Amino acid sequence: MDLVRLFLKRIAYNQSQSDSFTLIMHELESDLKLPIIIGAFEAQSIALELEKRKIIPPRPLTHDLFKTLADSFSIHIKRVVIYKLEEGIFFSNMLCSQHGKDCTIDARTSDAIALALRFNAPIYTYKDIIEKAGIYIPLLNEEKHNIVSPSLDEIEEESDSTRHLYSKYSVPELKKMLNDCIADEDYEMAALLRDEISKRDNTF
Repeated sequence: MDLVRLFLKRIAYNQSQSDSFTLIMHELESDLKLPIIIGAFEAQSIALELEKRKIIPPRPLTHDLFKTLADSFSIHIKRVVIYKLEEGIFFSNMLCSQHGKDCTIDARTSDAIALALRFNAPIYTYKDIIEKAGIYIPLLNEEKHNIVSPSLDEIEEESDSTRHLYSKYSVPELKKMLNDCIADEDYEMAALLRDEISKRDNTF
């Protein structure tokens, strides 16, 4: 399967789920965006790395500690791949190298992205994943900073009440709601609707 590269375009507060944020990942060739919901800690770690020249935490965060430890033992992350999407959750792995030997390690997507930023490692996903889960989001006046950081982070599962709400609607109705959310620039809800539609498609 073909790999496509992803770039982090924006981090936004997720109004649909408390204490969570949405990464907007961009695939240049198709111009599709991949919204990924992540936790507050991971969002803080990613944001601090993006702003490392402006903000320096008083003590190293977990991902900074991992980077320091890896550097001490000549371990380098060469790339991150988001290789699977299952029930709304992205799965990722990291290709690591030490003294010329490579090893692939599974990681939560949010951790993989945070570490990829610190190692300046490219982030990829498979073409079928971006085609299945990507949505078109017109981002106006966005800065042309292609910061290395691919899509992926672990998406939190919806609450029971949210699932109950979705169960009231058919797939065509959900798709219409998805289009409406995109038109209204409610990208967080769009990501949740996209995942629900994906789950329904896998059921039949």
